[in-house]
Amino acid sequence: MARPIWSGAISFGLVNVPVKLYSATSPKDVRFHQLHAKDGVRIRQKRVSPTTGEEVPYDEIVKGYEISPGQYVTIAPDELENLAPKATKTIEIEEFVDLSDIDPVYYEHSYWLVPDKGAAKAYRLLETAMREAGKVAIGRVVLRTKQYLAALRPVDGALALSTMLFADEVVPVDRLEGLPGEDVEAGARETAMARQLVESLATDFDPARFRDEYRERVLELIEQKAEGKAVVSAPQAKEPAGVVDLMAALEASLAEAKSRKGAAAKATGENDDADDAGADEEQAKRPRRRKAPTKS
Repeated sequence: MARPIWSGAISFGLVNVPVKLYSATSPKDVRFHQLHAKDGVRIRQKRVSPTTGEEVPYDEIVKGYEISPGQYVTIAPDELENLAPKATKTIEIEEFVDLSDIDPVYYEHSYWLVPDKGAAKAYRLLETAMREAGKVAIGRVVLRTKQYLAALRPVDGALALSTMLFADEVVPVDRLEGLPGEDVEAGARETAMARQLVESLATDFDPARFRDEYRERVLELIEQKAEGKAVVSAPQAKEPAGVVDLMAALEASLAEAKSRKGAAAKATGENDDADDAGADEEQAKRPRRRKAPTKS
């Protein structure tokens, strides 16, 4: 059973909705420890002074901000504590916007909000109002000692909270080098082929179709080695060749996409035929009803 990582209230206007915050994600990264190759003992890291080579006690370590190479400004813990945002235990909604107005680049971490005791009706009221209005709430929340910008949105009858980056934390497009200029234009035929390719691959998003294949291979390798099995190296994937002829690449990609779609449709049809055949066989096993005699 998941445990809440924060509890507080959603505040909009004069309405407060007590809620509990749960993590919405569970990363599955494979984590390794550092071991000594000779004896397999786990390595411990120590804080060592490069000047003396001796380990530095934790109580002698201070925070420093580098203002120029080798020059630091030290900050005491109580100085940071005085500047820390007040933990109000409140998600303060400031405005409502359209979801399409928020570029996904601003999203950071995702959480679920669940109503606390006695708050179910107020929670449902807010979720319903936002869903029917098609709006997303924007507000601020303090988690631990950091203040976050946050987006609150209705998802499948629940409220999801996503912490967001502030505007000055996102690199704007105009700072990028190497983007094609206005003098670079795609031809009409190339554009039409590219759109055909996009449309041929268009479908409804289903995250269950995608797997972390690298993680699965790593876990399989670990299992094999733990069982003492011989490990066979997988063949390396070929590097994609550079685009030489754009039209030829588009045509080949479109043909491949159509072929895959046709094969998928054929496989689906075969499954349908098998289901029909099974149904016919089942129907044949059933006793036939005799027709009632007609009156003369």
